[in-house]
Order: sequence, then C-alpha cells, then structure tokens
Amino acid sequence: MKVGDKHYRSIWFDQASGEVQIIDQRWLPHEFRVVDLKTREDFEVAIRDMWVRGAPLIGATAAYGFAVQMALDPCDLSIEETWHILHETRPTAINLKWALDEMRGLLEPLPIDQRADAAMKRAHEIADEDVECNRMIGVHGLEIIKEIAAKKKPGEVINILTHCNAGWLATVDWGTATSPMYHADQAGIPIHVWVDETRPRNQGALLTSWEMNSHDIPHHLIVDNAGGHLMQHGQVDLVIVGTDRTTAHGDVCNKIGTYLKALAAHDNGVPFYVALPSPTIDWTVKDGVKEIPIEERTDTEVTHVQGKLADGTVTEVQISPDGTPGGNPAFDVTPRRLITGLITERGVCEASPQGLAKLFPERAG
Repeated sequence: MKVGDKHYRSIWFDQASGEVQIIDQRWLPHEFRVVDLKTREDFEVAIRDMWVRGAPLIGATAAYGFAVQMALDPCDLSIEETWHILHETRPTAINLKWALDEMRGLLEPLPIDQRADAAMKRAHEIADEDVECNRMIGVHGLEIIKEIAAKKKPGEVINILTHCNAGWLATVDWGTATSPMYHADQAGIPIHVWVDETRPRNQGALLTSWEMNSHDIPHHLIVDNAGGHLMQHGQVDLVIVGTDRTTAHGDVCNKIGTYLKALAAHDNGVPFYVALPSPTIDWTVKDGVKEIPIEERTDTEVTHVQGKLADGTVTEVQISPDGTPGGNPAFDVTPRRLITGLITERGVCEASPQGLAKLFPERAG
C-alpha cells in the first residue's frame, strides 16, 4: 500500500543496503520511521516489543529473522536456538510457529553451505505468499460488500466496523480485514469505517485510522464500547475483524474485545465476518476457549498511554492512580456460533469443521 506517493510493504529486503527493513509501528501515526533489523536479537525485540505486530507480519518477520541468522551462523545448534528464541516472543499468534516450522523443516536437511541462500529465498516466498493471500481475501470479501450494497439504495454508504488493526500494517501488504475495504473503495462502492480505538495499545486509533487516512477512506474513530450502540441504531451494516489464531472447528482468537463485538453483532443481526489467511488456522486445536494460550502482557500497557503533546512531542503518560495494577489479557476467543463466515484466500466458508474442510481438504483431519 502507499505512504504518500510511495509504495511500501510492512517488511522488505533492501537490495541497496543488504538489510531487512521494517516500519517501526511504535511511532505511528505521529512519526514514520524505517529501521534495519541486522541480528537475531533485533528480530526478537521487534516481535516481542511490537515494533511489528499482527499475526501474518509476525510470521514473515520470524522467517526473515531465521534467514539473517543463517547468514551469520548456519549450524544445527543455531537452527534450534533460533526456533526457540523467536517462538517465545509471542505465544498466541499461530503464524509465528507456522513460519518457524517452515524454516526449520527446510533448513535441517540441507548442507550447511546451502542454508543461508535457501533461508532467504523461503523468507521472500513467505512474504510474497502473504501478500497474495491477503489480496485474494479482499477479492472474496468484496463480494460480501457488493451483496450488501445491492440491498441498499444506489449511492448509499456501507458502514463497516472493525476492531484493532488487521490492516496492511498487520500483514506484509493489503491487510486481512481491511483488504475487502480497499477492494470496495477501488471498485467505487461508497464505504465508511467505524474504527474501534482498541485499548489497551490503541492499534485502531493509532494504526487503522492512519491507514484509512492514508487511503482517503471515510471513517470515524470510536471508543471500544460504542459498537453495540451503533449496531442497535442500524449504523453498522457489517463487521469484519482479523484473527491471530483460528481453530480447526472455527473458533477465532483475536485482539481482546473482539468477543464483545461478536455478541453485540449477534444480538442485533449484524453480519460478523473474520478475515484470515490460511496459515492463521491451527489445525491441531478444536476448542479455542480451552486450548489457545492467551498472552498476558505488561500492565503498563493498561496504566499508561502514548500520545502527542501540543508541541508535537510524542510521550507516554500514566492514566491510573499510583499503586493500581493493571490486568492485561491481550486476546479473547469468539466461539464459532457467533461468526457469520470466514473469509480466506480460497473463498468464504461457515465457521465450522465442515466449512473449513471444504476449502482446505488437504489439511482437515
């Protein structure tokens, strides 16, 4: 997607410098910073401390981290250490483990002198595959938006609510939940996006709003608890969210607060869709509530917020009383009964074992 008049991915290999580069998302929307990742430790910190975030982007970043480490040390021990070090950074998003398994499975049988080139080639492929997956999610999601538009009067706006940031910043390009929005905008369908602020890290306020601004898509930033009210009053036609891990039975684990949006949508008859590239499906898990580990992050994400002062300084301030601890589960699980459908690169299916098996028969057990 574009920043100004220049096309960017969220992670890329810069041929001129020979370095992997990322958009450091900690500073958005107030500052646009590009940084180099040169060592395995750089990739570890970037994933753990959320310089990059979003399940697909975390997976691609881990793949590039593997490739950079193989250029420095391609021995067997380095492969195992890299897998474990990067895997520990973010336990919930399944794309991370998927990408690390891909790299380890590729590299272990190879002679040492072939590992560096093979690792970088596969990292490039994983990034490119993510872009195409997300583009196709947009193609299939566009059909849903077209169906809703056909029921409205000509020229009426489709109001879409989204939670957190499942945009191109959370993937290598296009985004998951935002890809249908970008496709609809390009097709000339008038849309308006309700952007949840998404406490505690405010990825909606900081990142999704920035994306919508950058692409001139009409939108409003709302507090997390406004969604139900808007649905009650007929101001939401469709909800599209992303996912960090989806079970083989169709339960969806996503940013904390997604479950509450699904409940409100279900109560008000609003279609609730989840956009996901297939590497986000964990075929080993059936019951999301019981089996998916939920990451507990630092309480300062709850007790403090980052923002821009009147003089332009970006800083962090405390919003809670001294001595009040914060609880910070980063994700929740939305049961499949609340989900209208799953939008994948192969099409749209119901959130069920049968629905997923129909699209991915080679993976379903």
